[in-house]
Amino acid sequence: QVQLVESGGGLVQTGGSLRLSCAASVRTFSSIGMGWFRQAPGKEREFVAGIIWTGSTTYYTDSVKGRFTISRDNAGNTLYLLMNSLKPEDTAVYYCAAARSYNYPSRRSEVAYWGQGTQVTVSS
Repeated sequence: QVQLVESGGGLVQTGGSLRLSCAASVRTFSSIGMGWFRQAPGKEREFVAGIIWTGSTTYYTDSVKGRFTISRDNAGNTLYLLMNSLKPEDTAVYYCAAARSYNYPSRRSEVAYWGQGTQVTVSS
């Protein structure tokens, strides 16, 4: 049984902060890359942030650089996304994603497991 469970979403105002968590039951969590994707209504699911298996290297899509921070706690099998300076365009359902390898999943085809998603809504 493999399960990724997100939490921490909610409604915030522009400029606010939110921290998302993803609790993973994947047995090999500490050996695989992880990431966050998001999907807004009427749009495709897109890559937001990624982190390799050790947590030593991270990557962000341009629109969130300097505002979002991805991290992982391998001992606790948990992935995090700290979101600062939130904007209305950040509004989406955010999904935790586990890759098929040590590298982070940068596209949907590289994701082996998805979380159920958590809604983030940023009001003007």
